[in-house]
Amino acid sequence: MNKIILASSVFVMGSLLTHPVKTVEASDQHKTKLISGKTAGKPTKGRLGRASWYGPKFHGKKTASGRKFDMYAMTAAHKTLPLLSYVKVTNPKSHKSVVVQITDRGPYHGKRELDLSYAAAKEVGIQKQGSGFVEIQPLSRSQAIAEIRNNDS
Repeated sequence: MNKIILASSVFVMGSLLTHPVKTVEASDQHKTKLISGKTAGKPTKGRLGRASWYGPKFHGKKTASGRKFDMYAMTAAHKTLPLLSYVKVTNPKSHKSVVVQITDRGPYHGKRELDLSYAAAKEVGIQKQGSGFVEIQPLSRSQAIAEIRNNDS
């Protein structure tokens, strides 16, 4: 009987951890400038904030989500968005965008909204400057998958 109770509690806890977290509500908790307009011909509605990037110094170290940081993965750190949630990050100047997963907490320097992995910063074109303004749009897991598939085609 104890084994059945243990197994069912593990199953319930596991299912709670694997369901996507709603990020839209969480995005309203932080204070950044709301923007709307068009990016690459598509209507947008996200938050504008300064993003920086982090890389070699933290590569391989444990993140707040428990995963090891990979500077070549499409990940980011944010102070309040739920861990393992997804956001689309767009550079309004170049219209380049990338979908990243929030795997860590931060940034802890200045008034920055987001710390991107090196690969994500390179993808949106802010790695050379070290930081830049980006649009941050929270996505559900299914929206993130669809966005990634669209970019791969």
